Order: sequence, then structure tokens, then C-alpha cells
Amino acid sequence: MGIKRIFRHLFLPHWSIGLAFPARVLTSIERAIAASEKRHDAELRFAVEAGLPLAALWRGQTARQRSVEVFSRLRVWDTEHNSGVLIYVQLIDRKVEILADRGINALVPQVEWDAICRRIEQCYRKGAFEQGTLDAIEEISVRLARHFPPREANLNELPNRPVIL
Repeated sequence: MGIKRIFRHLFLPHWSIGLAFPARVLTSIERAIAASEKRHDAELRFAVEAGLPLAALWRGQTARQRSVEVFSRLRVWDTEHNSGVLIYVQLIDRKVEILADRGINALVPQVEWDAICRRIEQCYRKGAFEQGTLDAIEEISVRLARHFPPREANLNELPNRPVIL
């Protein structure tokens, strides 16, 4: 890990998230998640952070490793049917990770999630944060609807509002 990366992470202001994900876009993402969850019996979370904390940088933590921490911290694993999915965005490096709980991982291979991540990252590099995210939510929803059809009592177990870390 280079010193250049550390400085980029430490000196990117937290408010820069608002440039990529202003309130209007966050509301759009929240609505897309709510609509998605009506189509299946899984739970989606979207979390974004500007840069990694100093301790994480010092350890050389990758976006994937950080996403595992966030998955746990947001309790995405804590759903009745082990059907939580996290979309984690690490803004400064334009890295995206999708983590799915064990109930979903048994049916959807990680290679499919990784392909969606790379498509989101391409959109983000072009500055298309909203469209890239909404397209990803749709792609994820298709997979979840196939394997986790909605139940009669389709409870909303996790908040739909995106999380700014």
C-alpha cells in the first residue's frame, strides 16, 4: 500500500460523498431498494464511504475486507432467512463490493456479484453514480426474485435508506 493512497483517503473530505450521492440520489436509491424488496424475500442495504479510516489504511485493508466489516456492523446477516445483501461503495478508489448472506450465496455465485460490481465501477468512473447504482439494484433484484420469491408476509427487516459511513 502506497503513501499516495493513504493521503488520498485521509484528505478526501467527507462531504465529497454529497457530490456523488446528493440527497435526491440517496432518496432515489432508497425508493429503488423498497421497490426491489417487494419483488423478493431478501433485504438490500447500500452503504457508501468517502475513504477508509487511518487504522484500516495502515493495516492495508481492502475494499472487500472493509465491506465484510460493514456487513457485520449494519447487521445485514441478521435476517430471518439469511437473505441480506450489501452493496458497499468505497468512493475514493471507486471500488464496489457486493456481499450476500449465506442463504443467497448458496444459490448465487460470487462471480455474478463481482460482474455487477465491475459494471457499477465503470458507471462511477463516468460519473454516473445514480444510474450505475439503480442498474445494479435492478440486476440484483432479478437474481433475488428468481431464488427468493416474496412471501405473503414479506417483512422489511432492514432499513432501506442508504448509509453514509
